[in-house]
Amino acid sequence: MIWRALLAGVALVLPWQAQAASCDEVAYKGADYAVCTVDLTQDVLRLFLYQPDTGRPYGYFGTLNAALEEQGFALGFAANAGMYHDDRKPVGVYIEDGQTEQSVITRAGPGNFGLLPNGILCLRDRRADVIETLRYVDEAPDCTSATQSGPMLVIDGALHPRFLRNSTSRFVRNGVGTSDDGKTAVFVISNTPVTFHAFGSFFRDHLGLRNALYFDGNVSRLRAPDLGRNDIGFGALGPIIGVVEGQILPPLPLEDPYDE
Repeated sequence: MIWRALLAGVALVLPWQAQAASCDEVAYKGADYAVCTVDLTQDVLRLFLYQPDTGRPYGYFGTLNAALEEQGFALGFAANAGMYHDDRKPVGVYIEDGQTEQSVITRAGPGNFGLLPNGILCLRDRRADVIETLRYVDEAPDCTSATQSGPMLVIDGALHPRFLRNSTSRFVRNGVGTSDDGKTAVFVISNTPVTFHAFGSFFRDHLGLRNALYFDGNVSRLRAPDLGRNDIGFGALGPIIGVVEGQILPPLPLEDPYDE
């Protein structure tokens, strides 16, 4: 059937071809959020930091998109993906396409990153998982790519123990949550300043996600073509995560009918 369609000039969307992530605006308990959902069984989700030809950080969605277009692809949804130093070097563990750029950090420390428990977004073949850092160290998952940030927003269905319902600390915030089966990653940025408690509650109570990780605050940026949004900001980013449109996932291996 496939070859007949090709001969007839009919465009096919194969089951392993990358699709664009879908983004929506959501209002919840007095705050507005942009929510982008990535289907890891269909979408090619990747981490990016350094340009291979110059060694400099991509820094901006436009720079990354231009580089992908030279390869025949395009950047769909994208967001900042973890905390970084002034030179854009990641604060915690960073792995990109199997290459480790920075090792995992397990100790407590100043700032949001060191507010334990923190966590790691682990990308593997057709799945993404938010994993608490100490569990990540114990389980040593074989992540193709990974980025560390903190604090965890939701840990196994519970909000971070340091979050206060009556906190007065409100910022624009962004983060990611993953489904238990690893097939779905949901990226969220608040369009209005919110507390950590409100942000974590959105992931747990509204999105129904049992594990979620904070990426950053006022430096947070989003590229969401569905929403006509392509944030530029006032400075270059460190790690960027995004869906690569036009890149194709390899087909899943066929099951052996004789394999019992």
